[in-house]
Amino acid sequence: MIGYKQTLLVFLFMILPGVTLIAQNNTNSPYTRYGFGQLVDQGSGNSKAMGGIAYGLRDKSHVNFANPASYTAIDSLTFIFDGGISLQNTNFDDGTMKRNAKNSSFDYVAMQFRLAKWAGMSIGLLPYSNVGYSMSQYYENPGSTEHSTTVTYSGDGGLHQLYVGLGFKIFKNLSVGTNISYLWGDITHNRTQSFPQSSTDLPVRTIANMAVKSYKVDVGVQYTQQFGKKHEATIGATFSPGHDLNNDASVQHLLGTSETGVTGTQNDTTMTCGIPMTIGVGVAYKYDNRLTVGADFTYQKWSSVDLMNQTDALCDRTKIAVGAEFIPNLMGRNYLAYVRYRVGAYYSQPYYKIEGSRASREYGVTAGFGLPIPRTRSVVSLSAQYVHTKGLGTTFLTENTLRLCIGITFNERWFFKRKVD
Repeated sequence: MIGYKQTLLVFLFMILPGVTLIAQNNTNSPYTRYGFGQLVDQGSGNSKAMGGIAYGLRDKSHVNFANPASYTAIDSLTFIFDGGISLQNTNFDDGTMKRNAKNSSFDYVAMQFRLAKWAGMSIGLLPYSNVGYSMSQYYENPGSTEHSTTVTYSGDGGLHQLYVGLGFKIFKNLSVGTNISYLWGDITHNRTQSFPQSSTDLPVRTIANMAVKSYKVDVGVQYTQQFGKKHEATIGATFSPGHDLNNDASVQHLLGTSETGVTGTQNDTTMTCGIPMTIGVGVAYKYDNRLTVGADFTYQKWSSVDLMNQTDALCDRTKIAVGAEFIPNLMGRNYLAYVRYRVGAYYSQPYYKIEGSRASREYGVTAGFGLPIPRTRSVVSLSAQYVHTKGLGTTFLTENTLRLCIGITFNERWFFKRKVD
């Protein structure tokens, strides 16, 4: 093993910020008031720059936790540590007012290694969803200004997953795999109704909290076929069964302030909440190990999921993504010749439902680079994502987000013996 102590130390420094960041708000979108908030697409640094494609990718240099069948692509001498963070700026526009918000987020941290010639393993920490919003509405009472009200909505939290995955090569061209995740997190929603012009009406506050401790299972398959010496195509698919989540929930109803004295009640209960059946399919074509192009389709049946004891509260979610990666010359002496150049785009229908109808559509374009670290097999992945979320109602928000993603892949040769003459 070479440099394992240094690599482990760096990996620990990657984990600690991630553990801290998952407890913070990583979004300011009012749409996160619905469902479990903003869902996080599973993808490592190279995938994010390629429109989010992943199901058909087989790359021995990166962890592809979106399809566990890819774990068999790693070679016998390699131990991979991979992690990433994002910085973003979002502009919100409701037609009359604009607002900007800046956030940072933990994207993922993962490791991968080979168990045998026919098996690979991965372990990682990923976010599943993020909640973070604060907004107010003023309702004027024409008959009595004193009884006009302001209603404030706010929320924070999210769900996270710690997974262990195994991939197995069944035949030369066929691999299968599975990720088993521990899914947990807390989500809090606040609603406060106040009477700014009244000296007698007390504010009314409702606090709904849900704590989830459950599991999630993903299975994947990949089939690869070579055509000649330079052409290779891979078809990939994943499936995750839907199920109800174990959770504890409480709803507090409070009247008054700290100055007037607060009275209230709290109901502890178990609410019916679930995650949906998810299907993903993708294809990737590789030429001469220098050009990779691919496309993915994802479908999540959120319409069949109960949320906080409500049925039909969400819409089915779909996403179509395309992406490409190009390396000019793997044997080039010029540094720019073996930089990985990446581009992609996607179209998505989020699962948010407002007033019985789909709330938004989402479009994104991505681009980035995979920058090799000299004299190592490690790579720094830089990508930029522009995301346009279009509200479908006349009063719904439109969001424009510029997101910068930074990923670091430590690719170490651990499992070999030195020979001394």
